[in-house]
Amino acid sequence: MLSPHQIFARFAAWLKRTWKAGLWQKALILLSVAVLLFITFMYSVAQWYYFKHRNTPVQLGATFIPDYATSFGLDPEQTMDAMINDLGIKRFRLVSYWENGEAEQGKYDFSFLDWQMKKAHAAGAKVTLAIGLRQPRWPECHWPAWAQRLPKSEWEPLLKDYIRAVVERYRDHPALESWQLENEFFLKAFGECPDFSRERLVDEYKLVKNLDINTPVVISMSNNAIGTPIYQPTPDEWAISIYKRVWDKTITKRYYEYPIPAWYYAFRAGFTEATRGRDVFAHELQAEAWLAEGYDMRTAPIEEYYKTINPERLEHRFRYGVATGMKKIDLWGVEWWYYMKEKRNTPELWNVAKEQFAKYAQD
Repeated sequence: MLSPHQIFARFAAWLKRTWKAGLWQKALILLSVAVLLFITFMYSVAQWYYFKHRNTPVQLGATFIPDYATSFGLDPEQTMDAMINDLGIKRFRLVSYWENGEAEQGKYDFSFLDWQMKKAHAAGAKVTLAIGLRQPRWPECHWPAWAQRLPKSEWEPLLKDYIRAVVERYRDHPALESWQLENEFFLKAFGECPDFSRERLVDEYKLVKNLDINTPVVISMSNNAIGTPIYQPTPDEWAISIYKRVWDKTITKRYYEYPIPAWYYAFRAGFTEATRGRDVFAHELQAEAWLAEGYDMRTAPIEEYYKTINPERLEHRFRYGVATGMKKIDLWGVEWWYYMKEKRNTPELWNVAKEQFAKYAQD
């Protein structure tokens, strides 16, 4: 085996020979060195982030959406009970869809959310409550049919009225930990949304802060882009989604796993914290199947689900999330695990998750 000195000597000799070869070779060397330096910088930031947060305990949670549970033929209250009592979940990201809270214009009905907040509080769990037009799950923007017929000049102030009603109702709730404002607001490539104006986001942020100065506000970033949020608003925390294995419908037409090491997300979190002074957490760690076109989440063959998430991959996904160094991690797909257990007689995913939640709760 070559010693480090021998490796360096051979690399230096190769570099010297290549540098003399010509312009294109010099350009290749410079590009390679630049890439190497950038990767070294990213890795160094990641190591700083790991070190800074090394003593912070991991908190695992999950997104829960009753409408999604219902789409699987599940009872939403039973599903949430199982998440609390069987999985031991103590962190929830819940939603306040406008289409549910104001199905008829001018008439607010929060019964769909009251019982969730009550259950969370009774279990000693904490809630991040999504607010705004864009919230988790397809079609991303969840607004009532009557509002969709209005021009922006009319629906925007009505949306603000609804946000105000949600904040005023739950700002003093003992289970509330934070607000998540407009999920992945600038992700234009996914979802059916009518507006991406920064002015609206800033205006909504100011509204929430004026109504509730004490509760942190979270704004989320999407998956894999390199960078840091540099414009307004500046929330109390940023969050990021992490998707590892998806169906590529554009080029390869196959299942594809992003070859991204966990430390990349430690870099994303560390760089944002270093440049913006705010911590970052994983608000959406993919833990459910991403099916190929033509398959339905309610009827797909089990072997097709397992091409993206099977029990072994699910266990790895937990470990991957923790390896990012972020200390708050909300899993995505619990309703599907429960559906597989209750309706498809396939409890393996649920059992793996139960083991992982118990493991990290004990740690």
